[in-house]
Amino acid sequence: MANDIVCFGEMLWDILPEKELPGGAVMNVAYHLQKLGETVSLVSRIGKDPRGQGLLDMLQGFGLDTTFVQVDEKQETGKVYADMTNPTDVHYDIVYPAAWDFIQWEPGLAALLKQPGTRYLVFGSLCSRDVVTRHTLEHALQEDLVKVLDINLREPHYTRAHVEWLLQQCNILKLNMAELELISSWYHPFEDKEQAVQALSAQFNIPIIVVTMGGDGALLLMNGTCYVEPGIAVKVVDTIGSGDAFLAGFLHSFIGQRPARECLRFANALGALVASYAGGCPDYAPEEIGGV
Repeated sequence: MANDIVCFGEMLWDILPEKELPGGAVMNVAYHLQKLGETVSLVSRIGKDPRGQGLLDMLQGFGLDTTFVQVDEKQETGKVYADMTNPTDVHYDIVYPAAWDFIQWEPGLAALLKQPGTRYLVFGSLCSRDVVTRHTLEHALQEDLVKVLDINLREPHYTRAHVEWLLQQCNILKLNMAELELISSWYHPFEDKEQAVQALSAQFNIPIIVVTMGGDGALLLMNGTCYVEPGIAVKVVDTIGSGDAFLAGFLHSFIGQRPARECLRFANALGALVASYAGGCPDYAPEEIGGV
């Protein structure tokens, strides 16, 4: 059975003090999944401008399917201004509106999601900040797919009500420690990360939750059991996109039916590798990943 993956969401440029790098959480995930040999379709929207063409050129150069990347005649390609004061804790100013806020529901997208080989839908919380893309995502979520949510809580681009709705939709949830603590605090005091993921799983009926913990590694809840794997020490250039790479590594391993701990180790290894490069889509060889 095919395990084709649709990645739905933002694609943009990370604007750093000295350069611009391609990025966007969902585009990063798609990029790394493609690197790992998965069959991926990216659903997004760019402006009719040089930045948009630059993203298309890069992705097509790596063989990624951009058939479902729409072009907006009015809105510009997305931009994020990154504050690199602390390379291990980058802060972002995410420009609104951007082309990816206006992803349209189209017949081709409906057909893509209904293809027999399409099995996974990866989406984030950020991409649905505007009602247009949100409505398109609502259509997509009606399909019978394994739904993978990458929470990305960036002020002021989310509300508690919408995050709770997204949590109700997913089968696999990925978030970081700060996001776990924040969401858990909506319901009860945060005391223990393993108790927190168990409670979140029970409240929203999410069978698989994976939590990135930076240099401390990652935690995975699967089939009611919690697993923790330590981080991998690397010389960090920046952490842009390392969590997205982690998710791609986890999904690749999960789809390959690797044991839980091996999924975590491989995800940790890919996340660490990307942190040792600049930007979220560095050109690396899969042999560099290590892990398992």
